[in-house]
Amino acid sequence: MNPKFEAGINIAMKIPKSKFEKTVAFYRDILKLEVEEKPISNPTVSRTFEVKFGHNIIWLDCVDNYTHSETWLQLTVPNVEEATNYLESNGVETCDEIEELPKNMHWIQDPAGTVFNLQQRQTE
Repeated sequence: MNPKFEAGINIAMKIPKSKFEKTVAFYRDILKLEVEEKPISNPTVSRTFEVKFGHNIIWLDCVDNYTHSETWLQLTVPNVEEATNYLESNGVETCDEIEELPKNMHWIQDPAGTVFNLQQRQTE
């Protein structure tokens, strides 16, 4: 079992409510990047903005209960179940309780606490 992990295009920045408006303005008004608010229905994220960042997308997520910002990254694999088994065999547990997500995805963390969304790679 040797799954191939690849970086996904999505980067989520979890931003405390007190710093959210200034952060959105920074990306939109100072950096002049393409920024668009998107509808969201999530119990932990009250608002989200999509920022075009080259070939990537940064999601600016407003989280009411955070005291500091966190950056979460996307990992893609051909088979989520196989990758999850591989990770668990190497001492990496899923932590799906941190935020709601579809059943075919998982949250994991590196030893430093960086959060990764593990999901199936889209075939082209």
